[in-house]
Amino acid sequence: MKTELPLTADFQPPSVLPAEPDFSGSVALGARFHAAIPGGAHTYAKGDDQFPEQMAPYIVRGAGCRVWDVDGNEFIEFGAGLRSVTLGHAYAPVVAAARQQLELGVNFGRPAVLELETAEEFLDFTRAGDMVKFAKNGSDATSAAVKLARAYTGRSLVAICHDHPFFSVDDWFIGTTPLRAGIPAAISSLTVSFFYNNLASAEALFAHYPSQIACLLLEVEKDVPPAPGFLQGLRRLCDREGAVLIFDEIITGFRWHNQGAQACYGVRPDLSTWGKALANGFSLAALSGRRELMERGGLHHPHDRVFLLSTTYGAETHALAAARAVLHEYQTQPVVDALWQTGRQLAEGLRQAAQEQGVAEQVQAVGQPCCLVYTTRAADGQHSAAFRTLFLQETLRRGLLMPSLIVNYSHTPAVINEVLERLYDVLGVYRRALEDGVEQYLRGAPVKSVYRPRN
Repeated sequence: MKTELPLTADFQPPSVLPAEPDFSGSVALGARFHAAIPGGAHTYAKGDDQFPEQMAPYIVRGAGCRVWDVDGNEFIEFGAGLRSVTLGHAYAPVVAAARQQLELGVNFGRPAVLELETAEEFLDFTRAGDMVKFAKNGSDATSAAVKLARAYTGRSLVAICHDHPFFSVDDWFIGTTPLRAGIPAAISSLTVSFFYNNLASAEALFAHYPSQIACLLLEVEKDVPPAPGFLQGLRRLCDREGAVLIFDEIITGFRWHNQGAQACYGVRPDLSTWGKALANGFSLAALSGRRELMERGGLHHPHDRVFLLSTTYGAETHALAAARAVLHEYQTQPVVDALWQTGRQLAEGLRQAAQEQGVAEQVQAVGQPCCLVYTTRAADGQHSAAFRTLFLQETLRRGLLMPSLIVNYSHTPAVINEVLERLYDVLGVYRRALEDGVEQYLRGAPVKSVYRPRN
């Protein structure tokens, strides 16, 4: 259990700057990574181009909210596993459950009883539908939801929220980004978009493409909350137009509420996709929803069959065991409450430090406390890749691996106070860079957007 401490910190510049980390081992490994793996990483968001030059650590282990790299550097980490590790690295009850199952076998020629037990527990826990099917990643689950919607409605067009950055690695979504190489235009043309908190934009799509839109797909919430009536309006619109409403809860699930962000706002979709926190970093995702739709991928209906999430590794038993342990922790420990409370402490502390350092307009915590990101603006108020790089550079120098401000259950109030002390000094460098020019403080080129057509 967490020790309760005040939600604000008494900010003072650290008396001694931590020893400069040595990244020579990571730098030496870079060429090998890029020789063996396209992009040097299996996830673009973890790539070298997302971190300052010569300061992209390769990790060897983690415990709680801390990780250690090949050079022995220790970092307090945020956004662990791209938000998937919500309890903490190597969280003992989850590891124990997975280890016990590993000794019993992980994959068989028929369904394991554990598949049924986990499915029933998931549905009871989330209340997000009548049936569920497991997969290994959120992209597959979300693409499966799109396929079900198309089969159920007999329509081809998919309407996605323009303001949300990622739904799937598959062509129907990536074809809408600048990374369109290898994707036929005919596929990209089947995806259209509407805007978050703009119900009129969704209504306009249905008017422009009558009886052609299979589904509306969006995250329940990202950086800004839904406007009053917006989600309810989408629900009514889909009911009226005969379209399927799909909520992407890959990030919001198990962070906003035990039953997902849909429970926070009281709007239930037809289909939901889940992942990230579901198994605390183990590879597991889920598609859940109304029986009428989900059964199209089953054996008990008279309609054309949908080939739905039939994967060799979709129900590996050690990942399911990990998920059951996660569900148990969420049921017996105040995980979600702690995520919100710790995030509030971090956001308020950052606000206070930024104000004291004179950068309150440039560096701000954005989003709900349970899933915070930060802004890095230049003096003109515009987003700046150079200043983001500076922020990453200076936090890494002080033992913080901080591509976001996203906390997990292992970030105690005492840890956050330690982080805020280090951030105070980081923001002092930021202020001087605003005054003197950021190029005088950067050690390399600015980071780049993942969504870019050329390197």
